[in-house]
Amino acid sequence: MPEEESKLVEKLEEKQSAVKFSDEELNTVKQIQQEYLKVQNHLGQLVISEMKLREQGKNLDEAKSKVENNFKDIQVKERKFLDGITEKYGEGTLNPDTGEFIPNKS
Repeated sequence: MPEEESKLVEKLEEKQSAVKFSDEELNTVKQIQQEYLKVQNHLGQLVISEMKLREQGKNLDEAKSKVENNFKDIQVKERKFLDGITEKYGEGTLNPDTGEFIPNKS
């Protein structure tokens, strides 16, 4: 075997044999792994918080919709009542404290 070929085989064998990392290198690897775990946990917490916020937003939208519907129902009830009162007593003003109705002068 020519000398160059033997050096090439030697180099390949060196690269294929197991290498032991130093304590410092192992500590760095472990530190990086821990940092990844922290980031993954934090990201998971943020996603869960986001899910909860979306659920709260949905609940708020539903509550708002119910209140808006109540408001519309009250407006309809008021309009019907006022139409009935106006038909019965005519145009005028009601004092809700005394119950006294004062007709408009026409």
